[in-house]
Amino acid sequence: MRSISALALACGLAAAPLVPSNAVAAGAAPGVTHAVGGAAPGLLPTALQSRWTAQQIERLPLGGWLVLERRGLRLLDAGGFERARLPLRAKHLDVRVFDSGPRAMVLDADTQRTMEIDIDEPRGALAARVAVESPGFSVQAMCMYRDPQGHAHVFLVGDQGLSEQWLLHAGSARLVRRLALPPQSQACRVDDASGSLLVSEEDHGLSAYRASAEGAPRREAVVSGGGVRAFAALPHGAAVVDGRGRLQLWQRTAMGWRKRATAGGPAVRTDALTVVTGPGGMHLAWADDSRRGWHARTVLWPAALPQPAVPMVEPAAQTVPVDRHGDAADDPAIWVHPTDASRSRVLGTNKKQGLLVYDMSGRLLQTLEAGRLNNVDLRQRVRMGDAMVDLAVATQRDEGSLAFFEIDAEGEVRERVRVPTGLPDIYGVCLYQPAAGGLQVLVNDKDGTVQRWQVEGTPAALGARRIQEFRLGSQPEACVADDRAARLYIGEEKRGVWVMSLDDPAERPALTLAVPVGGLLEPDVEGLALYHGGSGSVLVVSSQGNDRYLVARAAPPYSVLGAFAIGINAAAGIDGASETDGLEATAQPLGARYPEGALVVQDGYKRLPDGAQNFKIVDWRDVRRALGLQR
Repeated sequence: MRSISALALACGLAAAPLVPSNAVAAGAAPGVTHAVGGAAPGLLPTALQSRWTAQQIERLPLGGWLVLERRGLRLLDAGGFERARLPLRAKHLDVRVFDSGPRAMVLDADTQRTMEIDIDEPRGALAARVAVESPGFSVQAMCMYRDPQGHAHVFLVGDQGLSEQWLLHAGSARLVRRLALPPQSQACRVDDASGSLLVSEEDHGLSAYRASAEGAPRREAVVSGGGVRAFAALPHGAAVVDGRGRLQLWQRTAMGWRKRATAGGPAVRTDALTVVTGPGGMHLAWADDSRRGWHARTVLWPAALPQPAVPMVEPAAQTVPVDRHGDAADDPAIWVHPTDASRSRVLGTNKKQGLLVYDMSGRLLQTLEAGRLNNVDLRQRVRMGDAMVDLAVATQRDEGSLAFFEIDAEGEVRERVRVPTGLPDIYGVCLYQPAAGGLQVLVNDKDGTVQRWQVEGTPAALGARRIQEFRLGSQPEACVADDRAARLYIGEEKRGVWVMSLDDPAERPALTLAVPVGGLLEPDVEGLALYHGGSGSVLVVSSQGNDRYLVARAAPPYSVLGAFAIGINAAAGIDGASETDGLEATAQPLGARYPEGALVVQDGYKRLPDGAQNFKIVDWRDVRRALGLQR
């Protein structure tokens, strides 16, 4: 049975307990109750129980208190005696504990600047500095977020729907993204455990948004209608004082937000509700407007179950954004310079424009206006007649054709020819270079059709003929061919990764589901790539449903080695990657920066700041270390 520890949450209401609902919390052990217990004596110092001027309070790790009043911020010790004071008119106090210690944020009520408060609890000292300058709108609410990488973020919520998220790192602030939140939003808090940004709206209740900037924006209703006077974030939940003064407990489950308990007794008159860590776990504290003091009370709440740690790697570089907004960038390929690997190239498709060519720092070198190109793959030193040539092939969706591109010895790309396929909705493509020589193209359609073409002719007069056709049960896209093992891997978006022998020319080749959907792999199954390392080959799969990248052995029984995510490189100002379509990997050294090769992924959401989609470049050494792979 999973162990559940009660979270004691404190507030100063008289004595009526919360009545738990009959539903059992998702992920919690049966029989766990959600209720407000009795008062928590001794939690709050006498100075806070009688000090009605305290607008907000926060408990510190060593037992002290940070107290926000109308004209200043005070640091109290555990007994309630003042240790330090900052004279400023501020609001929206929020605190997080990081490896370096506690950090607090307030909003300067006069200048609209977000101030970071350095707290030296042992010495009893406070110091303030500007973290984020005043934005171009009136700030109604401010709150902090500690992301899974341990980075500090600040949300600034405007009263007219304009809002921003900022990353704080090494004494500087970077704009992560702009958000469109409802007008007349009143307050915000972030539950770091679930990554939920909670925002209350005047007369409209409480909503939860995705705190992480990666992935599609998401809004979930927590409390609908009736207004919210005050609320506090709980692990995977929220404590709410509604417009009628009733205290409610809400929990985020796989089925959405569910009310777990409602308090009886007299109405709660407060605009300040906070979670406090203290003896026995966590507590709720609030200031009772009618009694003019702070009070504490125990609340039973199931502890957040520990989540499996997902290894995180950071991108080393990123390309400039594509020159089209929306779902535009899709699939990359890597070309290795024959004499100077640091001068290698990344080719990437823009589904609304054509083919893009970048250097390894992400600088755009070429734009080939070839129309709606979806996927691209390339092979080097392909013998065509008496010549050796480097070729890239992309799917041209307007024409249902294969677009062939030649790459010269310096990485300059030019289009050669287009070969019609007859596929009405052409989609993914990959290349196969048989040991006997030549080049073959594997291409698919959204209806599941897969075609195999033999490339013929010379570099000046390229052509192709179809040599095989078969079908999958539903929509495929990505594929990758293992030239060494003569195997084809092809992703069926909702089912997983299939493998077949490329020595099988039959119209119904034998297909094996090598990596089925489930566990670490969540649909859609998107990009596929092979990394041929010294200790063996691995398959890299874009698991779009959970913004992860799965790694499996590229040989029977195709065992899964793990999965990782791509997070923020705060020092370089590069955001993470999410909702990835295409990706590519190579084990060939790409200069001193990538001595073991690299992984290139499409990023579905460009942040830091907002922009059109782009591609992220990851040092393979970081992937190897994150998953404990052998070299």
